[in-house]
Amino acid sequence: MANRRRAKPRPLREILRLRHQVGMSARAIARSLGLAASSVRDYLGRAQLHEVSWPLAPELDDEALEKMLFRPAPAQGEPREEPDFAYVHRELRRKHVTKTLLWMEYREQHPDGYAYSRFCERYAAWKAIASPVMRQTHAAGEKLFVDFSGKGLYLVDPATGECRLARLFVAVLGASNYTYVEPILDETLRTWVRCHANAFEYIGGVSRAVVPDNLKSGITGPDRYEPLVNSTYQDLARHYGTAILPARPRKPKDKAKVEQGVLFASRWILAALRNRTFYSLDELRRAVWPLLERLNDKRMQRVGRTRRELFEELERAELLPLPPKRYVWSQWARGRVNIDYHVAFEDHFYSVPYQLCGKEVELRATDATVEILRLGTRVASHVRSAHKHRHSTLADHMPSSHRAHAEWTPSRIIEWARTVGPSTATMVEEIMRRRPHPEQGFRSCLGLMRLKKSWSEPRLEAACARAVRSRAFSYKSVVAILRNNLDRAPEPSSQSQLPLPLHDNVRGGEYYH
Repeated sequence: MANRRRAKPRPLREILRLRHQVGMSARAIARSLGLAASSVRDYLGRAQLHEVSWPLAPELDDEALEKMLFRPAPAQGEPREEPDFAYVHRELRRKHVTKTLLWMEYREQHPDGYAYSRFCERYAAWKAIASPVMRQTHAAGEKLFVDFSGKGLYLVDPATGECRLARLFVAVLGASNYTYVEPILDETLRTWVRCHANAFEYIGGVSRAVVPDNLKSGITGPDRYEPLVNSTYQDLARHYGTAILPARPRKPKDKAKVEQGVLFASRWILAALRNRTFYSLDELRRAVWPLLERLNDKRMQRVGRTRRELFEELERAELLPLPPKRYVWSQWARGRVNIDYHVAFEDHFYSVPYQLCGKEVELRATDATVEILRLGTRVASHVRSAHKHRHSTLADHMPSSHRAHAEWTPSRIIEWARTVGPSTATMVEEIMRRRPHPEQGFRSCLGLMRLKKSWSEPRLEAACARAVRSRAFSYKSVVAILRNNLDRAPEPSSQSQLPLPLHDNVRGGEYYH
């Protein structure tokens, strides 16, 4: 029978030496000895819990040291009542609760208990051997951690057999670990925002901050110190009265809560559904819901409570209230007001007060409306239009004496066109005549003016002449003629066509008499 390979002994003595004699951190010790940082913290926590000091006693060899650290601590002197450190850790998440207060309550119940310094040492040792998530203390109602899962389940299209991967949106409250999970088919900004609104409604309130990863759905410019939050995502935060605090790049500890939440969701939801076939997202959502409830009702070993119990006890009362209305999806864009006092959004032109010509504005578009803001103040609102290259103009935005105030007027534009040639002037006049308001044609006329930078005036005049003869009164028609050199090509002759060849199937004009 082959000899069983002996496990490599733990370098406990060297860890203690590097810690107490050299003063190295747990992470540095781990790098030096080729260990996991979590293991080093575990060993140091056990040494503190069992009151192992440095230097070690001469009679304490490596085997005795290992036995001491990996067995319950022996009672020394009169046994003292051990604090309930799970309770201490839980209570520290409440606002204004401190270790001093909890120690005083502990001594009131146990007058012969630990002194304050010893109480703090033993609590630190208890946290050191806890999970990484347990080591973080988050105030109740302070943070909601959010992320998408990397893995998911496939949905099968019953008609085509095509498979699509459905991942999970996961949100975890910092103090109670109360979790919200929702299956999604894409990671677009619209899905990201909708999932946040659903998460707030599920928990019945709003955390004071939301901590996302630096994913493209919500963060347009990842940065360690000043990440750039997407305008729509920031608008969501304003609506719910919360703040966006993106995790630092390559700092997984900043979002350890949601990393654990994704792990638990994968174990208790995705793994539980691995043998089922789903044909729609709604079907998957109905299957996920009871598993989510079971996850929140599952007792956590180190804390001794369920997520739901902690949520009801610690966080529900600390959350901000939901606003009266759910957030409405919106798109944000920037633009500059043209001389026709219109600004473009998705190839449609919306009017603003004429005094804003040349100014930069922001546009906030929902599915139904387009709002235009200047320096944070709304200056115009329109019904959203799907018609491209058309105008939505309000009469209040058109000044009664527009021609006396505007830099460009219809007469000035026509006068410029005449300097190029009569056909260009005709083109400009027709463009403005065919619009409900002449000013709506300014944009096209200015486009014609800029064509002189790329083509000469004679070519522009020839292109306009050809477009006028074809009754194609638009800027795009002139551009197409110039790009295809049609202004230099002879126009097709309108003379009589060649006679048709004789053929049995050709009936001739006499057939219709």
